[in-house]
Amino acid sequence: MHTLSRLTLALALGALPLTLTAPAALAQPAAAAKSEQPTADARLQALYEREYAWRQDRLGKVLDEDGEWQAGSRWAKVDPATQRENLAYWEQVLAELDAIPADQLSHAEQINADTFRQIVTTLADEVRFKTYEAPLNSDSFFWTGLFPRMGGFEDADAYRRYIDRLRDMPRFFEENVNNMRAGLKRGYSVPRVTLAGREKSLEAYLATGEGNPFWTPLADMPQGITGSERQALERDARAAINEAVVPAYTQVLDFMRDEYLKQARTSLAVRDLPDGEAFYQAQIRAYTTLDLSPEEIHQRGLDEVARIEAEMQAVIAKTGFDGDLQAFIAFLRTDPQFYAKTPRELLSYSAYVAKKADGYMGEVLGFLPRRRFTILPVPDAIAPFYTSGRGGLNSCLMNTYDLPSRPLFNLPALTLHECAPGHALQAAIAKEAPGDIPRFRRDNYFSGYGEGWGLYTEWLGTKMGVYETPYEDFGRLSYEMWRACRLVIDTGVHYMGWSRERALAFLGERTALSTHEVTTEVDRYISWPGQALAYKLGEMLIRRKRAEAEDALGADFDQRYFHDVILGLRSVPLPVLEAELDRWIAGGGGNPYADEAQ
Repeated sequence: MHTLSRLTLALALGALPLTLTAPAALAQPAAAAKSEQPTADARLQALYEREYAWRQDRLGKVLDEDGEWQAGSRWAKVDPATQRENLAYWEQVLAELDAIPADQLSHAEQINADTFRQIVTTLADEVRFKTYEAPLNSDSFFWTGLFPRMGGFEDADAYRRYIDRLRDMPRFFEENVNNMRAGLKRGYSVPRVTLAGREKSLEAYLATGEGNPFWTPLADMPQGITGSERQALERDARAAINEAVVPAYTQVLDFMRDEYLKQARTSLAVRDLPDGEAFYQAQIRAYTTLDLSPEEIHQRGLDEVARIEAEMQAVIAKTGFDGDLQAFIAFLRTDPQFYAKTPRELLSYSAYVAKKADGYMGEVLGFLPRRRFTILPVPDAIAPFYTSGRGGLNSCLMNTYDLPSRPLFNLPALTLHECAPGHALQAAIAKEAPGDIPRFRRDNYFSGYGEGWGLYTEWLGTKMGVYETPYEDFGRLSYEMWRACRLVIDTGVHYMGWSRERALAFLGERTALSTHEVTTEVDRYISWPGQALAYKLGEMLIRRKRAEAEDALGADFDQRYFHDVILGLRSVPLPVLEAELDRWIAGGGGNPYADEAQ
């Protein structure tokens, strides 16, 4: 990612104490000192800018000449001593934040303060509960996602830093493995049943040289890097892969097979972990940014399940199918007309939906970003247990593994969610939208906000004319039911003692997800407590605020500006989003970018 001198960066990160006291000889007269006291806004800005820079350094990142953070020459340190240092720092940051008078902050900085508090509280909680002792779940692992999925780097220096990171991999992996051993010792681990076969994701990285996935950036080196410099980079990368990457992955594979998978806990509920009930409540807060009890979330889920099932029955009637919901789901899961025959067919179907949605973007948003995305298959190494799709700034990944488990009638909703108006477009707007957003907010992501928007866009597709058949509309409802079931299953497993079999049956009987997807998803909820709650709770808030806006504004309601308010905020806690939408409604629902347009 990018570069600056280490000394300059250390100073920017607050390597000095968080608060400094001037020597007595330099003290100013009391009246002058009082007049020069920084404002509440200035104090807050200094605090979050310092913390963010400190955090990037802890992650191993460096600044480039444009002031942007880029991957440096090492991975983050994750050993227990470093974790204790991180916690002490964040606790001090929260104490400083508490000392800033909130009633003296400007409106913009109140938003920043609320967002910053949620971020730092979550980071501190993760260390308090020692989540670093289980740096994996059924869906994601500390050993994946360590290289760019697309393209190479911009210059030779970036390649050299990349090679240094490859050389640092044994240290990074060893620290994670040691943490996992400590977790096993105190009874803290991912449930064993959710990790079956996941160790296979390591195998692709055992290949040497150009056969290793970490060679990918070398295969797409810019043309400007030529001659002996190119040859040296290729030689050094090949050596780093063979001498550091392959041994590191080999050791982790042995550890997973010989120790972790044999010793991981057999229980499922997060309440069974040390201090599990408090941990689950912290996870709920981290992912949803709401203060809700497991019981309340569970009941909301049951209510949504009943509502969506009634809508499903109405759509089934439109198809002319003669049978009940279970028979219709069985028909959808088995009829060949609903399944792609090749990976290209599935990707092309998704691409068609994305391009059709493009035609409605001017009706959906007032501000449109310049950045574009591509659609790619999920990498083979992780596809067997990866979710059906995932979107981000540059690309949307669609899972083409096991095509009989990937019904095409789900693709419209999935594409809207992951691509546009969902995550890819959402991420582009976060980078490009007008407004002076602090860097710590620009690069942040709250699941309740982000996944709430993604699920909302699936419903928004009904306003855009994206769903062409009752089967596609049923796929949308099935996806909404899927997220409603998450509220029931996540709390059911982690708080109410549900078995895995009960969770599988609850999801499988109410959605048109394939059996493979049902199993993959339930294992994800079991191994990643709280994360699955974010989607539906965020979407419910956005749809509720939209209904309130339509009722209050009547003919003056413009969905473009409603959406611009949401996305222009970037990722914020849901209470902040609700308050800002209330403020927009009270102000008449105008164009939030009107001043920039003048």
